[in-house]
Amino acid sequence: MKVILFTERLVISEAGLSDSTFILELLNSPSWLQFIGDKGIRTEEDAKNYIRNSLLNSYKANGFGLYKLVFKESMAPLGLCGFLKRDYLEKPDIGFALLPEFEGMGLMFEASHALIEYARSTLDFDEILAIVTPANKRSCQLLEKLGFARKNQILPPGGKEELLLYSNKKSHSFGAASS
Repeated sequence: MKVILFTERLVISEAGLSDSTFILELLNSPSWLQFIGDKGIRTEEDAKNYIRNSLLNSYKANGFGLYKLVFKESMAPLGLCGFLKRDYLEKPDIGFALLPEFEGMGLMFEASHALIEYARSTLDFDEILAIVTPANKRSCQLLEKLGFARKNQILPPGGKEELLLYSNKKSHSFGAASS
């Protein structure tokens, strides 16, 4: 597994097939099911297929993807954070999820902030988008803390509800100095 970054408390790396137990737990956690959706991952084999078809495929096809977050000290996995390339969005978007016992500790801000800097410096992203359900207030707050601003709402192809669309690109029409 390729290590992408180190932060104060985390190692951020590519996920692998050996992460199937962790992925199975994360994709069936209450917040994943509520805010991201049920991916139908019920067994270790389902989790391995998800890793192959989603995570590993994205690393290979796009040069980026969702990365595994682990504590430096214990190497215990705690979440995913990284970038997705969706057909219906013009730019890559950031995605993140944590196991419930690690929420509220500032870990996702730490990981997201580091990965946004990595995206600018290494992946040469000029803009990063984010999509979030309107009910996911914690993710909206995190995006705003990371410097994202809400652009509008979109309905993804085949989607049942509109999602809030955020961008980290600064608009030049706002904040003009008045004389």
